[in-house]
Amino acid sequence: MAGPAPAFDDGRMQQHHRHVARSAAALAAAMGIGRFVYTPILPLMTAQAGITAHTAAALATANYAGYLAGAVAGILWTPLARSVMVCKAALVTLVVSLAAMPLATTPVEWIALRAIAGLTSALVFVIAVNVLLEHLHGRPAHLAGWAFGGVGGGIALSAVLVLACGQWRVAWWASAALAAGLAALAWTMRSAPRPAPSVAATAARPPHRAFTLLATSYTLEGIGYIVAGTFLVAAVTQNAPHWVGGTTWLLVGLATVPSAALWAGLSSRWSHPGLLAVALCAQAVGVGVAGAFGGVGAALIGAVLFGGTFIGVSTLALASGRLLHYPRAVALLTAGYSVGQILGPVVVSPLLDDGFRPALVAAAVVVLAAAVVAGSMRVVGGQPHRFVAQSELADVPGEFLDQRVHHGIVVVAPPHQRPGPQR
Repeated sequence: MAGPAPAFDDGRMQQHHRHVARSAAALAAAMGIGRFVYTPILPLMTAQAGITAHTAAALATANYAGYLAGAVAGILWTPLARSVMVCKAALVTLVVSLAAMPLATTPVEWIALRAIAGLTSALVFVIAVNVLLEHLHGRPAHLAGWAFGGVGGGIALSAVLVLACGQWRVAWWASAALAAGLAALAWTMRSAPRPAPSVAATAARPPHRAFTLLATSYTLEGIGYIVAGTFLVAAVTQNAPHWVGGTTWLLVGLATVPSAALWAGLSSRWSHPGLLAVALCAQAVGVGVAGAFGGVGAALIGAVLFGGTFIGVSTLALASGRLLHYPRAVALLTAGYSVGQILGPVVVSPLLDDGFRPALVAAAVVVLAAAVVAGSMRVVGGQPHRFVAQSELADVPGEFLDQRVHHGIVVVAPPHQRPGPQR
């Protein structure tokens, strides 16, 4: 009687792996390419299309504003955030927006197209992650973590693609073709039934001070991270060969692939504020080195430290918010982070007259400030200590969608690591 069980388990595991692969492909298309391919293409547009630093910042801001709009739509309209048909339509629209970039002739048209790309990438993210975590309900953390590695895979693929092109119009068309191929891999995505609701642990008194510090830290990270994510390649290519920028972005992608699974594992053993402060300090060092020092070595150090931390920071911050049992924690954190992304290019805009590297140094200072604020959570008390279980997150009414509206994740802890009520 024990014979058929392994075959059944193998079949179930293969099914889960297919869900992971489809979600990874969707996230690679929407985030790794649709949202972030602009970063390696920006130096080409600066050199060949005459785009100014201020126009570059405006395009970035439009993309982040579109992303925020898509994320908010996913929060406010429950059916939208789980509609596979909407996800497919958003993927098609995203591909069209990428292909149309070389056909646009004015900054206004570019801004509109990047806003559309931001909106559609957010919708794909919300839906793909919701569907993924519904399929993986109660499964080990590393499965969801590797799916989110699709973001890094898309970044790495886009870096190789832009390196091979060398011409900005060709690069945009090639990125559209690559996004279309990844969308085709994700096309068989299907919905999963939601798990039955259960009672979640709640705190008698919301920890306002601790959550305020967490929200402040995460908003500051939104400012610093997006400046680095937008201008890193353009900064390291100043007075350097073109291949340095492409290689830097490739390393960012490769470092991102395992980062979600890595930080998820660490967070089951160490306190969230401590890990969050460590991750933010590492990111600040990477961004600061890339901005303050020239040369290949500084660029590569910055790429590895930035790529290995930005998804990890989101993982830890969002999980910390839920472990604090603060009402609407993840929705509030995501909103602050998104606002930070919109403010980032605007805040550093006065520094762009001297090139992109001063903006990276400023971003490093902001991220370091975020690390200090995160670390101070241990002083005020009420800080979370252990990672939260997926089942507890998914079953909280009104919170399930909110935890998925950003490219950071909340992943599954094994049953023996699940926390009791925090007091």
